[in-house]
Amino acid sequence: MIRYLLALLFAPILLGAAPAPRNWTKTVTRTADGAFVIGNPAAKVKLTEYLSYTCPHCAHYAGESAPTLRDKFIRSGSTSVELRHATRDDLDLAATVIARCTGPAGFAATSEQIFADQSNWFPRGLDFRESNGSRIALYPVAGKLRALADGSGLTDIGRAHGLKDAAIDACFADTKGMLLVAVMSDRAWKTIAAASPPGQGGTPTFAVNGKVYPTLEWAGLEKILRAAGAK
Repeated sequence: MIRYLLALLFAPILLGAAPAPRNWTKTVTRTADGAFVIGNPAAKVKLTEYLSYTCPHCAHYAGESAPTLRDKFIRSGSTSVELRHATRDDLDLAATVIARCTGPAGFAATSEQIFADQSNWFPRGLDFRESNGSRIALYPVAGKLRALADGSGLTDIGRAHGLKDAAIDACFADTKGMLLVAVMSDRAWKTIAAASPPGQGGTPTFAVNGKVYPTLEWAGLEKILRAAGAK
């Protein structure tokens, strides 16, 4: 009887139980030019999103796509997504600084929350800018962006994802990082413009395995991803 019970207890070990599938949503890497890639670096399907944090269409897409894109396609390892900034305005840049300040470990979750809370921080930021515009116009660029982040509530989002004030200060003072975002954004808008009818390009714009698809809704993008091998 004892031998029988031991055999039952240790059978999974002896048989070599299969390990749990890897959750690729936890893998985030940074490219040489500063973009963040979420998911399996060797994924068959490589999605690129050109995004803006003040774009309502981007926020809608982020919420609508997550249950399938994040929780299935990326999680399985079949798909990766590279997020590239197409910055539109100063509040967008302030949000970009906060998201990037959390680094690869926190970037995905912070970006998700920025989009999820867009209806709160964005109008609050617009009101703050209107009420304090003459004052913050006198600030250097870093000080102006930090004031907008504070006034809109973006720094609170950063703190919720582990950022301390000293780290936030350093990120807004990082001129090299600001230049990197500016260069990335310029390239993003050129890509969007080249793939769109004159005067109609916007965010979010997508590329799947290098082919650019402008002004695409999630339903259409999902079909393209599945056809390419996302599962």
